[in-house]
Amino acid sequence: MRWILRGLTDNHAHTDASASDPRLRGRTYTIPFDAVWETALTVARKRMRGWAVLYCDDQSGVIVAEASSLLWKFIDDVRISIGLDENGQTRVDLKSASRKGKIDWGRNPRGISGFLRRLDRELAVRPNQILDPNWMNE
Repeated sequence: MRWILRGLTDNHAHTDASASDPRLRGRTYTIPFDAVWETALTVARKRMRGWAVLYCDDQSGVIVAEASSLLWKFIDDVRISIGLDENGQTRVDLKSASRKGKIDWGRNPRGISGFLRRLDRELAVRPNQILDPNWMNE
């Protein structure tokens, strides 16, 4: 119910390690930065339908993309941040916001969740390579 209410009141979403919505917890991998970076770039460019990468910089760990809906052509701005956390593990976080409108009908959390699921799949992660609690409950 909480997710439905969020979809009717918000037009943006972002990951946070302590988010109540498990889809929005981001990832902390025991996988080297370079492998996560290259795979994330491939996922954003080739695996996410309607996404177009506008900018990427591996030095700052930022990928900027826009996600276009198929039917109505609404555009969401997506920012993927990849860096090392305080323990030297690779952290992936996302922000997604609709350009127009006051609600997103849950599109932004679904886009974030879809990206993270595809990233996990492309990296062929094993449970011991994701350090976030409850990541499999998505």
